Amino acid sequence: MSAAAPPRPVWRRLLPVAVLAVLAALFFAFGLHRYLTFEALRDNRALLLDWVAEYGAAAGLGYAAIYAAAVALSLPGAAFMTLAGGFMFGAVAGTIYTVAGATAGAAAIFLIARTALGDSLRARAGPWMARLEEGFRGDALSYLLVLRLVPLFPFWLVNLAPALLGVRTGVFVLATAVGIIPGTFVYCLAGAGLGGVFDSGEAFSLAGVLTPEMIAGLVGLALLSLVPVAYKRIKARRAAPSG
Repeated sequence: MSAAAPPRPVWRRLLPVAVLAVLAALFFAFGLHRYLTFEALRDNRALLLDWVAEYGAAAGLGYAAIYAAAVALSLPGAAFMTLAGGFMFGAVAGTIYTVAGATAGAAAIFLIARTALGDSLRARAGPWMARLEEGFRGDALSYLLVLRLVPLFPFWLVNLAPALLGVRTGVFVLATAVGIIPGTFVYCLAGAGLGGVFDSGEAFSLAGVLTPEMIAGLVGLALLSLVPVAYKRIKARRAAPSG
């Protein structure tokens, strides 16, 4: 019987985290965040649309890769990038490319966090973490769908927390991909109309994208995703012997 492999040194487990931190710092140091503005999108609209017309699906894949890197680095500007995706590719294709990029980036940071931080934090947390894991993993898909459908918490936080609670990778990826579709489509639909906004010279605000009606719809979808959890709880109570 072969001996168990020795645990990796701490520095090796934390190396991916350090690399991401350095890359994020370089992003701001080189001023790349200045391109995540509506002014930059308006000024470069012809270049971007020509790029999409010339390269087609390859341009979409390039956009998805950039989006994935931004999510993995936990950079700000996800809403702007989603609008830009709708502007360049249209509402439907923009949603597809954005969901693919966001899911890939979220999966990357999820796996890095689980490898680098998960075991050590669970060991230090003690028994309460094990109980929390058990409760969360039992309905992980429903809980994650709620967190993805309704932006109660920052996207980066929802990438990290499941990694520390032992959620399976497949469940995390599925919940992320499905849960972000409605909100992504709303932003891409708004982005698809930016050309008219730029032509008219009108001001555009992110605050006008998620209307109260849109928010109510997302909350409704989130509540629907909790139906399996409620059903399991009711079924368990009925099955429990009466004292």
